[in-house]
Amino acid sequence: MTEQDEALLALLEALSARGYVFVTPTPDTHRIVWRRPVRSRGLRDVFGWSQAFDEGEVEPEIVRLMAAGGVLGRRGRRLVSRVRVSTVHGRLFLHSAFPPKAADAVFLGPDTYRFADFIRRELAGVEGVRTLVDVGTGAGVGAVMAADCCPGAEVIGTDINDRAVRLARVNAAHSGVPMDCVETSGLDAVSGPLDLVVANPPYIGGDSGRTYRDGGGMLGAQLSFDWAEAAAQRLAPGGRLLLYTGSAIVDGKDPFRTALAEMLEAEGCELRYAELDPDVFGSQLKQPDYLTVERIAAIGAVATKRS
Repeated sequence: MTEQDEALLALLEALSARGYVFVTPTPDTHRIVWRRPVRSRGLRDVFGWSQAFDEGEVEPEIVRLMAAGGVLGRRGRRLVSRVRVSTVHGRLFLHSAFPPKAADAVFLGPDTYRFADFIRRELAGVEGVRTLVDVGTGAGVGAVMAADCCPGAEVIGTDINDRAVRLARVNAAHSGVPMDCVETSGLDAVSGPLDLVVANPPYIGGDSGRTYRDGGGMLGAQLSFDWAEAAAQRLAPGGRLLLYTGSAIVDGKDPFRTALAEMLEAEGCELRYAELDPDVFGSQLKQPDYLTVERIAAIGAVATKRS
């Protein structure tokens, strides 16, 4: 890691030592809290709620580590953190400050918590995983959660976003997970048969210009389909893909499920598929691309390669 990365790792360790805990809510909830009257800032205000602060409101050692890590910024005359820090199953993860509007923003939110829970449920008691890959790793949560369940496995995280690769590397190091972080699209730079692939692809249709959000065609499901197909082709016999994503429901039907099932059958995989939340990102239905969509469901799909 670079000197800046080492400073970010030290920042996570300092926050952990001070008992820092923060659960990231939806953007709507975040905006409501943001509008509340200004008060003296604590660590959760600075690193969780992305609130600006004055010199003297945060202890000098924390500010020094922020500066050394390249994440100390300004909002007018006040200071601000360019990263958020969130807690997922007792682990701290760096990701982008609110609001995450930049093209290379690194996202972590309620979807991430559902993804983490999905992984932990599906991998409870699993054995024999030698190589696992978190595709589109973002902040690295999927890789860390899977590694917890698969001790001794080689862990690889891939992302097309170089900022995500950097933060995932720091987050994994803080969690004590040796992870090889690779800047690449999908599985392009990963070789060999794979025992486990986990993925939480972007699944919103349209073009926001943000890599963590845009899922392409098929009402946002194209990238999920493409990653699933690539994983199915690379799984070792008995290997599994754990896919957490969103699916646009049209006239009571789930076109993504149908397409995914047909593709996986052709690739020699069995599929288990379930709705984990029936209605997410409801405000998206106001967009022109979603005029035929009645809801977006968060789904968990498990594909297993036949032996």
